[in-house]
Amino acid sequence: MNFSYSEKTIKYINRLQAFMDEHIYPIEHEYEKFMDENEWTEFPKLEALKEKAKAAGLWNLFLPEEYGDLSPGLTNLEYAPLAEMMGSVLWSSKVFNCSAPDTGNMEVLAKYGSEQQKEQWLKPLMDGSIRSAFLMTEPQVASSDATNIETRITKEGDHYNINGHKWWSSGAIHQDCKILIVMGKTDPEAARHAQQSMLLVPIDTEGVEVVRPLKVFGSYHMPDGHAEIKLNNVKVPIENLILGEGRGFEIAQGRLGPGRIHHCMRLIGGAQRALEMMSKRVTQRTTFGKELSAYSSIRQDIAKSRCEIEQARLLTLSAADHIDRLGIKGAKDLIAMIKIVCPRMTEKVLDRAIQTFGGMGVCQDTPLAELWSYARFIRLADGPDEVHEYQLGRNTIKLYRDS
Repeated sequence: MNFSYSEKTIKYINRLQAFMDEHIYPIEHEYEKFMDENEWTEFPKLEALKEKAKAAGLWNLFLPEEYGDLSPGLTNLEYAPLAEMMGSVLWSSKVFNCSAPDTGNMEVLAKYGSEQQKEQWLKPLMDGSIRSAFLMTEPQVASSDATNIETRITKEGDHYNINGHKWWSSGAIHQDCKILIVMGKTDPEAARHAQQSMLLVPIDTEGVEVVRPLKVFGSYHMPDGHAEIKLNNVKVPIENLILGEGRGFEIAQGRLGPGRIHHCMRLIGGAQRALEMMSKRVTQRTTFGKELSAYSSIRQDIAKSRCEIEQARLLTLSAADHIDRLGIKGAKDLIAMIKIVCPRMTEKVLDRAIQTFGGMGVCQDTPLAELWSYARFIRLADGPDEVHEYQLGRNTIKLYRDS
């Protein structure tokens, strides 16, 4: 395996690094201050930043090469270091139109959508003129098993009628959210993985009730947010069905594979930034007459962090390479591995960095607390640790059982 970056990748790394240095890092505190003072309002400089990103050719970097007409056509392996860099400032991925859940929804439409669906919804999402949300998780069932979902989708003449209760619908509260991808059951009597379907639902459709935003560790994650939503006799045309009835689970699997690897890439970027900040911090503080960097425990924390980051990075690059060469199915075990490893690694590295910074590490003067929170809740997002461990363990036993 050779994960050396190609000339193409290095070009994008240099271009993105220059953009981050000039336009993102200098306004981090300005962004956070605005979010603290203006509820559910997008940062006013974001649109100008997006235009700069487009002009710099740093737009829609996430779509794989088979959709090259919609993006620069980077492979997952080529995109990995770019997503890592964006992970150092969590909101920065929006500047490049590479933020969840829009990335996953764009991949769904690009891969499974009809020409009419692509024209109506994919095109404005790719332009960055609208945002979207994905509605799968439900409060009444363990949604880590997607076959548990209870939302009913009933065909009635020339339309579908939807009734259900969703939550953790990330992005649904954003002022520019216009379209929802909703997963529900069209045939509860079908085979277990053929009961579900996905529909496109404009958020202003009658019967869509945004009940409330949900906090994550005390934060609303404004301006995007995570919504609890009720669907009360929501009617959409049959043309809003994606791919076909009973194909929802298949679509979900295709969507969540790349989504999981994108999260892991960003997590590595957050951990890398924490390592860099920690390494600088310990040269700037003294206790009991000694620079912090002179303490053995500090050096051990930094050494362990660097090892763990590099291990997770190489594992993630391997997963990206397998997706590129073998597809989601061929990379499923590696995707499970990185989803188990990367959030925990980042959580540990951030914890050490916070401890090194002391009181400053838990306040808004550094990104460390926010990055830690991100790592912790990603241990639940796109499937909790336990589900990935269960499936990976099962697959490993199967692999060696008859050898």
